[in-house]
Amino acid sequence: MSAPTTPLPGALAGLAPLLDHYGYLAVALLVLLDNCGVPVPGQTILVLASVYAGAGHLDFAAVLLIAGVAAAVGNSLGYLIGRTGGRAFVHRWGRYVLLTPARMERADGFFARHGGKVVTVARFVDGLRQTNGIIAGTTEMPWRRFLPFNLLGAALWTGVWGTFGYLAGANIGAVYRTAIRYQLWFAIGLGVLVAAFLLRQVLRYRRRRRADADADAGPGPDSGPGPDAASHEGSDRP
Repeated sequence: MSAPTTPLPGALAGLAPLLDHYGYLAVALLVLLDNCGVPVPGQTILVLASVYAGAGHLDFAAVLLIAGVAAAVGNSLGYLIGRTGGRAFVHRWGRYVLLTPARMERADGFFARHGGKVVTVARFVDGLRQTNGIIAGTTEMPWRRFLPFNLLGAALWTGVWGTFGYLAGANIGAVYRTAIRYQLWFAIGLGVLVAAFLLRQVLRYRRRRRADADADAGPGPDSGPGPDAASHEGSDRP
């Protein structure tokens, strides 16, 4: 197999020899590792394989099927890693990365409410794509709930990026640079939203603690006797 005659940009050019030698196996391995916590260019190899398919060097349906299965299996492995060892890791090392039991409890609650949405869209964000399965397992998201969202996310991710590479064809250089730029802005926007959500949670937590402290303190020493005490004193007078 040989690379398309169109010059490939950036990371795509670096991965071309790997795809030339190993074809579908390279797609399966890199996508699987990328989805179970290993920082390898799984998304890039998916785009490159789709460009090859558009040039007639690979079968596009096979690329999508292999990448989709590898993404789902990789995320499932991440889930098993989190489910079997995530809690023990948090209990032993969490304090060194500011992951206290209280924060872990809030993470559990967040995933209980929004875990399905996170697992579905996380693949489109570098960092979350590699870790969302591990986080879902660590927060003990039920497997029966995790699995359908995992499959949905894998299908959407491979479909979007595979179609992108296939249709880009000869314009892959310009289209790839544009996509990377928009992906960066998307990641920044998502980061701002996450930071705003965390700030809101911190402020709510502090207000709740302040209210609990005020309730525990009770009336102050200068509050004086109540009206019942005054009426009682008056009734004792001759």
